[in-house]
Amino acid sequence: MKFSISREALLRPLQLLNGVVERRQTLPVLSNVLVVADQQGLSLTGTDLEVEIVSQLSLEPAQVEQQGSITVPAKKLFDICKSLPDQSQIDFTIQDHKVSIRAGRSRFSLATLPAAEFPKVEESQQDLSFELTQGQFKRLIERTAFAMAQQDVRYYLNGMLLELSPGMLRSVATDGHRLATCALALDHGANSNIRAIVPHKGIQGLARLFDDSDTPVQVVLGSNHIRIKTGDYIFTSKLVDGKFPDYERVIPRNGNKIIVADRQELREVLHRASILSNEKYRGVRLILSDGNLQVTANNPEQEEAEENIAVNYSGDSLEVGFNVTYLLDVLDVLNNELIQVTASDANSSALVQEHSTEGEDDSLYVVMPMRL
Repeated sequence: MKFSISREALLRPLQLLNGVVERRQTLPVLSNVLVVADQQGLSLTGTDLEVEIVSQLSLEPAQVEQQGSITVPAKKLFDICKSLPDQSQIDFTIQDHKVSIRAGRSRFSLATLPAAEFPKVEESQQDLSFELTQGQFKRLIERTAFAMAQQDVRYYLNGMLLELSPGMLRSVATDGHRLATCALALDHGANSNIRAIVPHKGIQGLARLFDDSDTPVQVVLGSNHIRIKTGDYIFTSKLVDGKFPDYERVIPRNGNKIIVADRQELREVLHRASILSNEKYRGVRLILSDGNLQVTANNPEQEEAEENIAVNYSGDSLEVGFNVTYLLDVLDVLNNELIQVTASDANSSALVQEHSTEGEDDSLYVVMPMRL
């Protein structure tokens, strides 16, 4: 195998692939990237047996002197390319089971493993295929991904639910203490409800892959895999085999206390109060009265913080405790100047959403209270 390519063409694909390669060395070849040079160009593949990303790069016929395939250490290859000067031209050659990399006056020799040892993520039977844009998919992820559990024994919470219902695609994530959901009107062709749980690592890989553009994304949903094609990338992930909770039952619908506040101002107030909250439990107390929301926090060192913010509210007073991190996470992903919080009592979950005069927003957030 012998080919040449610019540093810039390699950098982003290698960065994305490094996000999925296996670092725990269960199989040595899983810490490598599969490099294939042929008439179509250059193909780079990284996998951890759960998630796989394939990057397909177009090369001129003159750039590929000799076709072939090999696996190379992913992180070392990325670090080398990142450290080379801008606009460098990189020449790859296989010599004596090693890859020789040359760029200007620099030369590197990397150990390899045979391409035949590199595993492929199995494909399942194709059940449904539909399209949306990168910007739409990115919004679904950004609005809900923060609420995913990471290492919960309830393994089905360690990922994001993609739910297809007639005319709608919805993303849902929860860690048992909070819930985030975002909906997108989409004609995907499904006549019945279809649910798929994409694992945490797969969602992280997709978040790095997408931008805000209108570039089309083709989604192929199988019985135990999801495959996504966009631009020069093919992303494949196993699905989590489990039953996601009935999230509709968790969303409070009968709250009688509606608070409208300035999002940025509330975010700053909560952030300042959090400085003196208990580092372990991160609790803040919210005391609601006519036209005012008081936020207090204290810690075992007897230090205290008190903040007041004017809000649009009239009704009975309410005192309730929340994990301030959960509230800040929601405020960080919303865009509207005004947010709306709906509550009923100190023991019930609060519903947070953007305050819109145009009807219901596409994103809903539920935060459970905590005892202080």
